[in-house]
Amino acid sequence: MKKIGIICKAGRPEPPEILKDFLPWLKDKGIEVFLDAETAEAIGSHGYPRPEIPSLAEMVVVLGGDGTMLSVARLVSEKGIPILGVNLGGLGFITEVYKEELYEAMDKILKGQCPSEERMMLIAHIYRHGEKIAEYTALNDVVINRGASGRIIDLETYINNLYVTEFKSDGLIVSTPTGSTAYSLSAGGPILYPTLNSILLTPICPHTLTNRPIVLPEDVEIEVILKSKTADVFLTMDGQVGFSLRENDKVKIKKSPYKTILLMPCERDHFQVLRTKLKWGER
Repeated sequence: MKKIGIICKAGRPEPPEILKDFLPWLKDKGIEVFLDAETAEAIGSHGYPRPEIPSLAEMVVVLGGDGTMLSVARLVSEKGIPILGVNLGGLGFITEVYKEELYEAMDKILKGQCPSEERMMLIAHIYRHGEKIAEYTALNDVVINRGASGRIIDLETYINNLYVTEFKSDGLIVSTPTGSTAYSLSAGGPILYPTLNSILLTPICPHTLTNRPIVLPEDVEIEVILKSKTADVFLTMDGQVGFSLRENDKVKIKKSPYKTILLMPCERDHFQVLRTKLKWGER
C-alpha cells in the first residue's frame, strides 16, 4: 500500500499536531500522501479536494470522530477502499483507533497484519408525483422525522410491497447493523452485530406502544409514504445530509450495492468496544 489519503475533522487542534510527525513517518516508508485541502492549508502544505481523494488513494486515514467517518464512508463507498478511523471525538464506535495507537496500527496495516470488516450500507430513493427526485447513501441510518412541529407524523409503511402499518410517531429509523448503536439505540432499538447483513426498522416515540423495532433480512425493500400534510418533515442520512419531504412523498430504502470497509485494530473485538463505550459491567 503506497498511496494513502488523509481526511481530518475541520477545526480541531489535534490533526496538525499529529500530522507534524505522522507525515514524515509515512514519507520515510515511501508512502505518497493525499491530504484534504482544508487540513493542508492549515499546516501550509499541498492538499486535494475531498471528492478527489478516493480516486487517488488505496486507503484513507480519518482523523476525527464518528461523524467524520460517516461522511468519508459515503465519499469512498463506490471505490471500495478501506478506511482507518482515528478517534479524536467522543464515543467513537467506528473510529476504533486511539491517537496514541496510530503508529502501531499503521505499521501492522502496511505489513498486511490488520484485518478489515465489510459493513453494509443503505441506499434511499425519494419519489415525488411518481418521479425520482433524489438518491442518497448511508452507513448508519436513514431517518424520517418531524422538525420543530409538535405534531406526530403518519408514515404508511410497506416491506416488499406488503402493507405493514401506518406509524403514528415522531418518525422512523431505518438502520444498518453498524447504525444500531447510534440513533436507533437511543430510540429503544436492539444492538446488532455490525457485520450482519440485516436492516433494522425502529419507530421513534410511536403513539401505539405495541409498535416495536423489527429486524429484517438484507434483501427487503422498505417503502415509506408520508401521509401528513405538515411541511416540517425531513429525511436525514447519517444525521448529516437532509432532505425536506412533502405530503405523499415516497421513500424507498434498501441495501446499497456498495459497502464500507473498515480496518480494525488486531487486539480489539466488538464486545470490548461495547463494554468500553457503553460502560457495561460498571456500577
